[in-house]
Amino acid sequence: MQTTTQSAISGHLVFADLHIHGKYSRATSESMDIPTILHYAQIKGLNLIGTGDFTHPVWRRELGTSLKGTPDTGLYVSKRNPAIQFMVTVEVCTIFDHQGMARKIHHLIFCPSLEIADQVSNGLSRFGDLESDGRPTLKVSASELVEVVMGFSKDNVVIPAHVWTPWFSLFGSMSGFDRIEDCYQDKTSQIPALETGLSSDPPMNWRLSNLDRFALISNSDAHSPYPYRIGREANVFQLERVTYRELIDTLRIRDKRRFLFTIETDPAYGKYHWSGHRRCNISVPASESKRLGGICPVCRRKLTAGVEERVEKLADRSMGYRPEAAVGFKHLMPLQETIATVMSIESEASSVVWNEYTSLVNRFGNEYNVLLASENELASATDPRIAEVIVKTRNDEIAVVPGYDGVYGHLDLNAKREVPAEHEKQLRGQSSLFDFAPD
Repeated sequence: MQTTTQSAISGHLVFADLHIHGKYSRATSESMDIPTILHYAQIKGLNLIGTGDFTHPVWRRELGTSLKGTPDTGLYVSKRNPAIQFMVTVEVCTIFDHQGMARKIHHLIFCPSLEIADQVSNGLSRFGDLESDGRPTLKVSASELVEVVMGFSKDNVVIPAHVWTPWFSLFGSMSGFDRIEDCYQDKTSQIPALETGLSSDPPMNWRLSNLDRFALISNSDAHSPYPYRIGREANVFQLERVTYRELIDTLRIRDKRRFLFTIETDPAYGKYHWSGHRRCNISVPASESKRLGGICPVCRRKLTAGVEERVEKLADRSMGYRPEAAVGFKHLMPLQETIATVMSIESEASSVVWNEYTSLVNRFGNEYNVLLASENELASATDPRIAEVIVKTRNDEIAVVPGYDGVYGHLDLNAKREVPAEHEKQLRGQSSLFDFAPD
């Protein structure tokens, strides 16, 4: 792994996944407890991770028992393994009516302490049941949510989650808004960042000039039965002191000296990138969906409008524009899926895949080190085909069959990757870890 630029950068390198879920969230592994989160965060290469689900009273008690605060940081560490720090976080769903339409929007909330998280939870309890789900559903508007959360501490933060997914998101085609101001009203100025979600990446968001004022963050939103999906997307910071306040200040002022880049899967990998209809096995790009009038050609029902189509509808810039203050990004594919694809194994959970995965992680120290290593280093440690695909994936030279209507995309080693000329410049030269480090 290339480290020549690292010595020129002062401070602490932080790999942060700030949106996960614990075992009390629906559709989440029952094994997703603090030891399990620590285990997978460490092998992934994360050193800062969100607690997730702090509004759930049982989970919050478990956090208080398992973690201890570190002085003057606003962060926590495990009493058994202090190598990884935790930020107090939760995702909530708000349901409210706006202009005669039901809106269902997901938000992230960050707090600088478990004590303040207690206060926020008590304040939100009047809007819904906090015990039934680690990601609670609240009957409150987005603007009132911000008002309530910020009322307990000016250091609290509200960030719209996975802003482009069709359901439950700020710009979602099913219940979202065309403008952020319509959602958060007079509280928009208190929103420092947007979470892009798996089905979009920074270049897609750069197409909307109205989003230039927000930092763009990426997180795993890991809430599947597979805890190893922690860190599939993440944020990389260079902080003089690793504290809650320094990280939040970095987001608020969009400081490129401290916010180096985001780790992204190719947006085509996400479950809602293209428009489609899973039941009919139909998936189409935005241009084809427009030609079809958004109607499935098989069953004649409405297609689920994908993120690409939604961005195309709201964009006021062409692909290829990059704002001057934009933070960089890197496309990386989770290592298990790369290994499974190369070895033609259907399940990424196969023991054969995990044996190879474990061997590489042990050799390089963690998964991020594997994914960012040179091809020569990789070829000496694994099948050269795996080494080649890892490097080509991060250089955007491998085709991805786009996901749609809840179906994940996947690598296609037999197809040629076609990158539009206006997009090529944005993707060029992302092979080194520190390409986006400050001068």
